[in-house]
Amino acid sequence: MAEKKPFVLRLQPEMLKALEKWAADDFRSVNGQIEYLLQKALLDSGRSKQKKNG
Repeated sequence: MAEKKPFVLRLQPEMLKALEKWAADDFRSVNGQIEYLLQKALLDSGRSKQKKNG
């Protein structure tokens, strides 16, 4: 797996609360949920080198 680079992300409190709930519902950490959503957006827009599964 490639090295991950940390960075600061500022969110509105309401958005963070919604992400925390969504992550818990999907059995992910908030960081994992954000990574999942960003990867999905990249794949859906054709901006990722990885191929879509399915």
